[in-house]
Amino acid sequence: MADALAQAYEAALRHEKAGRIDQAARLYRRCLALDAEDRCGAAMRLASMGAAQAPDKAPDAYVATLFDQHAERFDDILTGALGYAVPMQAAQWLADNAPGPYRRMLDLGCGTGLAGLMLMEMCAHATGVDISPEMVDKADERAAYDALYVNEAVHFLTEWARGDDREHAPFDLIVATDVLPYFGALEPLFDGVGANAAADARLVFSAETLPGLDHESAAWAITPHQRFAHGPHYLQAMCARAGFASIEHLAPITVRSEQGAPIAGYLVVAARGR
Repeated sequence: MADALAQAYEAALRHEKAGRIDQAARLYRRCLALDAEDRCGAAMRLASMGAAQAPDKAPDAYVATLFDQHAERFDDILTGALGYAVPMQAAQWLADNAPGPYRRMLDLGCGTGLAGLMLMEMCAHATGVDISPEMVDKADERAAYDALYVNEAVHFLTEWARGDDREHAPFDLIVATDVLPYFGALEPLFDGVGANAAADARLVFSAETLPGLDHESAAWAITPHQRFAHGPHYLQAMCARAGFASIEHLAPITVRSEQGAPIAGYLVVAARGR
């Protein structure tokens, strides 16, 4: 089964790169038939080619597999080849404008701990969450978190909100850098954020965007690189939905590079009860 899946996926990629969309779509659907969890992200590939409707989020198994595979060289790839510097940009904005100290930070999609490393001096207690066990192992090596969990973001937030002990206290700084590109519809994520935010919390996150998503009616779309892009009006609406009515910072940034081209996005900081 694994060999058949790999063969179908590799053949689909070859057809896609050659512009043979029908053949590629047929083989990606074969991948989905062989692996209902969609570890290779066939649903995202189909949607990005326009051969299927975009899912509301990237499949959990795909995201976990993707980041597990890249964990060993993740920092070199992301900050080097892809020019990713969002945690550094977020930390600089906070240092200049709202340095805390914060009682409890939650780093959603913590990866190898880049944001935790940048923000640890501002926080008395830091919790990191990532869907990839390999990423969490790398974050643990950095010793930037007081607690680490392997979990999908919305599932973690749902479980945490149900806790009624001191361990499950709300957070006054919630960070989500490079998380939104793996969610299309953001309502479940922001509902979870709102349920776990302290009355005076601050939310910091990044998002990718695309031309055409700057209209008030535009919410989100899948990108040619199998991630999700979001419009600024939708991002503001999600902040308000979670109780973060005060947008302190919403600025265009280059999120990363992809095949040598800059990927446009936003760095957003929103406050609750401030």
